[in-house]
Amino acid sequence: MRLNQVTVTMPNLDAGWSFYRTLGLKPIVDARPRYARFVCPDGESTFSLHQGEMGGGGTTVYFECDNLDEMVEELKAADISFTSGPEDKSWLWREAELFDPGGNRIILYLAGSNRVDPPWRVKER
Repeated sequence: MRLNQVTVTMPNLDAGWSFYRTLGLKPIVDARPRYARFVCPDGESTFSLHQGEMGGGGTTVYFECDNLDEMVEELKAADISFTSGPEDKSWLWREAELFDPGGNRIILYLAGSNRVDPPWRVKER
């Protein structure tokens, strides 16, 4: 099994379109004002926006970046605001937090081998 797509809801897909294009996602479906879909620049995962009144419903979306610090600086220069980071976390990831125009929590992070193989990983039985 592979995770293919995550969809978040937001009231204004035009604002979301601009935001996620600035993050580097590549559009593959433009059915605004109701729906938009992107492919991540690395790998084959997709990410979509669905128009709805309630955004920021408690979901956090993590995008892994090999060049996290550089990317955060580039995004800040493009007027993207961050609420924290980049900073090292106790779970051995480096993270920066921001929110999209719909209020959805986004974490840009770098975890390296600790993404799927942290020191406390559950041992298979």
